[in-house]
Amino acid sequence: MTARARRALRRLMTALAGVAVASVALSGCLYAQIPEPAPSETRSPDVTGVPAELLPYYSQQPAWTACGAGMDCTDITAPLDWDDPGNGDISLAIVRHRASGQAQGSLLVNPGGPGGSGYDFVADSLGFAVGAALIERFDVIGFDPRGVGRSTAVSCLDATSMDDYLYGVVDEPRNTPQWEAALTARDASFADACEANSHGILPYITTVNSARDMDLIRGVLGDRTLNYLGYSYGTFLGATYAKLYPERAQRLVLDGAIDPTVSGLEVGVTQAAGFESALRAYLADCLTTRECPFNGALDEALTDFRALLASVSRAPMRNGDGRMLTADTMVTGVIAALYSADSWPYLTQALTAVLQGDSSVMFALADSYNARNPDGGYADNSAEAFRAYNCMDYPVEDGQAELDAAQAQLEAHAPTFAPYWQAPDPCEVWPYPPVGVREAITAPGSGPIVVVGTTNDPATPYEWSASLADQLEDGVLVTRVGEGHTGYNKGSGCVDSAVEGFLIDGTVPQDGLRCE
Repeated sequence: MTARARRALRRLMTALAGVAVASVALSGCLYAQIPEPAPSETRSPDVTGVPAELLPYYSQQPAWTACGAGMDCTDITAPLDWDDPGNGDISLAIVRHRASGQAQGSLLVNPGGPGGSGYDFVADSLGFAVGAALIERFDVIGFDPRGVGRSTAVSCLDATSMDDYLYGVVDEPRNTPQWEAALTARDASFADACEANSHGILPYITTVNSARDMDLIRGVLGDRTLNYLGYSYGTFLGATYAKLYPERAQRLVLDGAIDPTVSGLEVGVTQAAGFESALRAYLADCLTTRECPFNGALDEALTDFRALLASVSRAPMRNGDGRMLTADTMVTGVIAALYSADSWPYLTQALTAVLQGDSSVMFALADSYNARNPDGGYADNSAEAFRAYNCMDYPVEDGQAELDAAQAQLEAHAPTFAPYWQAPDPCEVWPYPPVGVREAITAPGSGPIVVVGTTNDPATPYEWSASLADQLEDGVLVTRVGEGHTGYNKGSGCVDSAVEGFLIDGTVPQDGLRCE
């Protein structure tokens, strides 16, 4: 599922900095306002209730080293297999920004994905990851989950092969048996490369194992309970933690939630409908501007957009670097911009350029989503880790009746994206069967868990946040009325006050609080 919005938005700003647009620098913009942190109290590891076989892990003393901009970094060791701790170890990369005021403990942050680097999220854009009030009161902790980035990582393809996989043209008519066979063969080659190059970790790249890693980080840092802020997929990680360790889940905020009961097929359909809604909102706004490449009423603009997408599908457009802009890549670029209304001007520029025969800005959008650098390399392994987690977490659903029903839902609720959305499930050829289940998470015995949902969030639709808050035995729903993915630290003082008051003081927001 596509839940990499915050990372993609930061990269988007960088990727388009050289284009003739009014660039907005969102990442790292608050560093100049953040005072130099005061030394934090060194706490002994918390080993309360830890089984004897796990004591060597929980009793680690982290060796922190300075790593720039008020940050210090360390690695801790975790079991490869939590069910068999003697079956080898992995390394988890941690970055810490010490509280600028009086620290009241650690705050772990996850940006989503699965596959997003929490290390980079905190190290590169602290003020984007959390607000100033949290920076003052907490040691903000970014970490790369197992399989990701600087931690023991999934590795699949080199940059050239990754380009072929993500951007290559399939020379078969769409939605034919030949097209499906070509995609399945490509997915199988990708999966084989992941198995060959990941040194045996693929069966253990699961959200359950990552949640156990997160409790290990909590214990090693010396916190008796967990303070946590998770965005997008990070909400599923946080909810899973609460399911496993309810007595330690005392101050959790889950922003832009995933509904743990929803199947993989349902995720795809619901997200497509969310992006369709966001596209309509974008076009309605675009039509009020002089720069908009479309004219007329909203439905006319939508018809013209669909015609442009169909034209690119019939005749892919060559980019200056030799890559071909296909309909699939164009959809990726459009979706990357629809995550946030801040990106709408870039989408306008990209669509205008495509209409003029220039695909470069649309590629910049797609590249921001795929973590591809302008020099052709990849900034991280997020696409590879994304696949590894999802293929282990989501049961494969390949019944024809279910597929037909999903396609009917797509055509009804996302008619613009429906022709380009469905494809053979790449997890059908993953080397290991999934172990995850889709079921409600209630977390009895946890503290209150605050769930933030945005009404027109395209990537994690609002109904998922409402559903998760309802499932949790002590769930509290905070609603941000607006556009874009996630709600905290996005300009709503109402949401920010609710989240920060809860994490700092334990003040539980009113359930159902609605921030207009």
